[in-house]
Formats: sequence, structure tokens, C-alpha cells
Amino acid sequence: MYKKIAIPILSLMFATLMPNVVAAETVMQKIARTGVLTAGTSRDALPFAYVDSKGKLNGYSVDMLTLIKEQLEKDLGKKIKLQLVGLSPSERIPKILNQQVDIVCDASSFTWKRDKKVDFSVSYGVTGTQLLVKKGSNLGSAESLIGKQIGVLAGTTNEQAIARVQPQAKLVYFKTRAEGYTALQKGTIDAFSSDSIILEAWLQQQKNPDDFAIAPDRPYSREGIACMVPENNSKFLDTVNYSLVKFMQGFVNGNQRYVTIFDRWFGSQGAVALNQDLRDLVVETMQLLIEFREEIPKSDL
Repeated sequence: MYKKIAIPILSLMFATLMPNVVAAETVMQKIARTGVLTAGTSRDALPFAYVDSKGKLNGYSVDMLTLIKEQLEKDLGKKIKLQLVGLSPSERIPKILNQQVDIVCDASSFTWKRDKKVDFSVSYGVTGTQLLVKKGSNLGSAESLIGKQIGVLAGTTNEQAIARVQPQAKLVYFKTRAEGYTALQKGTIDAFSSDSIILEAWLQQQKNPDDFAIAPDRPYSREGIACMVPENNSKFLDTVNYSLVKFMQGFVNGNQRYVTIFDRWFGSQGAVALNQDLRDLVVETMQLLIEFREEIPKSDL
């Protein structure tokens, strides 16, 4: 009699004292249950991720998210909805940690500090940190930045690169790239720092591109573009990496679908026409990455 009563009482006590014993739901389990992949991306990082003329989030990284969604559908055997959420750089990691997004793909670069909080996919693009300056500016060398007001977005690798290259530069923080570009045009800052390709994209859209320049000729840093996912989600990261490597392998091997995706953003008629040197660098980086992995079967491309 007493034993029968004691067992449920002890069970209740353990449940009360140890509420975290039950394993948390993984990202794959959550996607399988809800049928939704919630993905964070940028609103103003053309050509990687931005709000287009129709008010929709679009870009190279958004195309990568679509490929990831398609692979999830194969892995889980069900239709998956891709739900995009526009985020600022400072919101990316907090939204992942708070489980408000399952993944972030925009123009994110790996850092050891970020890696302590989230996990990174393989890199599917390459860029660097440069400055947007007004024509005739002599900014570029480390010494030239001393005492100069350099616009940056908080929490970005661009901020870190400028601080590393010249600690005596005066960093001016903006919430959006549009604010930084406007400040440069008005002359309230000396330069605005961002990813090389994003600066080139902005420049190519301007009516007066000759009024500005990108400096220095060689970026302050070279960085891989990758997706960020919650830690301890190996199966989900496996699917993400498989999707990205499949895209890169297909592109390098001339698969028409993947070439079309790449050229939509970086081809001669794309959002940002890469010069041949930069295009060769991107292809070389992809080749190096896929060579260290087992080749994906042609039947799955």
C-alpha cells in the first residue's frame, strides 16, 4: 500500500526538481512537427539578402535558404514552408539563442567569439572589409585612418576589421547601411565600412557612382560567408552543409540550375557584376572546399 503511494510521489518530486531532464526539441524535430523553416536574413545586404522592389526578402543567401528548404523536404519526406524574418546584424545571434529563428543566412562571417554561441555552416561565398569613400579621398592605408570617423554596423566583422587595422580610428555606429551611406553623402563621416561586394552593389545602383570609390585596393580582411545555426543540432547542420556543398559542386561542374542561381546575383547581367579576378577567387574557394568532401552523387544534384 505505502509502496504504491510512494512511487508516484517520488516521480512527482523528481519532475519538480529536475524540469530540464526531458531533452529539448531539436531544430529538425521542430521543423518536422511544424512543417516550417524559420530563417533570419538581412534587409539591406544586396546582393546577399535585401528587401526588393516588391517588398520581399531576396538575394543570394535567400536562394541558399530555398535550397536548404528543398533538402529538408527530401530528408523529412514532407513539404516545408520557408518563413523569412528580416534581421539587423545585432539581432542575428540573440534570435537564434532565443529560438525565434532556426537559421540565419545573410552575409555572416565566422568569428571565434560567435562560434562560442552558435555553429557555422561551410562557407558558400567570400568577401572582405573595405571602405566606401568620396572621390578624391586619400583614405585606405592604416595610417590614413587615424582620427578619422569611420561608419560601421555594430556587431559586424567590418567593425572588428577596422578596429584591428587602426585602433585610433573613430568608429561611428549605425543601425542600417542606408544610414551609413546617407551620413557619408552628407559628409558627417569620412568613410563607411562594409563587405566589399555589398559596397560594390550599392555603388553600381547609384546615378553618380563616379562620386565615390571603394578603398583600399586590397581588402583589410578576407572572410567566408556562412549560415549560423543553433549549437548541438548536428542533423540539421548536416542538411544545411549538404545543401550548400551540393550547390557549389553543381555550380563548379556547370549544372545549369546552379549556374543560373549564381549568375542571377554575380553574373555579367546580375545584381553585382563581379570582375573576372573576383569571380575566379570565388570559384577557387568553392573548389577547395568541395575537394575535401566526398563527391555528391550526380543523381542528387
